[in-house]
Order: sequence, then C-alpha cells, then structure tokens
Amino acid sequence: MTTRLVVGLDGHASGERALDFAIKQARLIGDCDLVVAYVIEWSPFSFQTAEENAQRHKRREEEISTVMSRVIDPAVNKLEGLGLKAVGKVRHGDVADTLNAIAKEQKAAQIIVARSSEGGFSSRIFGSSTFNLVKAADLPVTVVQ
Repeated sequence: MTTRLVVGLDGHASGERALDFAIKQARLIGDCDLVVAYVIEWSPFSFQTAEENAQRHKRREEEISTVMSRVIDPAVNKLEGLGLKAVGKVRHGDVADTLNAIAKEQKAAQIIVARSSEGGFSSRIFGSSTFNLVKAADLPVTVVQ
C-alpha cells in the first residue's frame, strides 16, 4: 500500500527544509507519493468594492499560475528527478485549514511543514499557521526546524 505525504511549501527556505525532510522520509518508507502544496492566504470575509469583486476570480487564477510556475513545478520536477512520485496543489484559504483539507482529500499519512523563522510580534500573539495546523490537524504533523 502506498503511503502519501503532504508537504506544505511557502516559497522560502523553510519550505525547502520541509521538502528535503519529506525526501528522506519517502526514501525510508519506500512506496511513497508526495503531494506538494502551497496555500495562498485568502479570506472570504474581506470587504471589497463591486469593481474589485469583478476582478477577484481573475486575480485568483493569476496567483495560482504564478505559484505553480515559481514554487510547485520546480518542487515536483526536483522530486521526479530523484525518482519520487509527486503532484502539486495550490489553493486559496486559511493555511492550516486548507493543508488539513488537502491531506484528508489525498488520504495522506502525515503533513510535513517547516517552522518559519519569520513572524514577529503578531504571530506570537495570534499564533502562526504552523501552530494552528498542529492544533487542528486530523492527522500527524511533522514540523521541521
């Protein structure tokens, strides 16, 4: 039976650390597929003008295309070049909720993310996406330093 791992990428060095850890895990497991995922933070509760709403779908599609070409496709190509099976997913939404949803949809065994060194005062008060994911995930989460 194939084990599936979801790797949360962020377009930074922290995402690369998560990807490198996932590669090691996949090699240890053997029969393993990787799902590399990027979540574009987006709130359905933002207030916009009628003109902004008219352009919303177009902007979302452009954002997905940009993330696919800059983050997801290079990661999938790297994994496939190493002989691993991989697919990419890009979604809009809350990072923790969306990564959890992707993992459930994909019937993943675990989610792998990295702790970002970025953040600051606001993340200490309100919590980070990684912290929120660990609190709410329906399956194991591995947090890479």
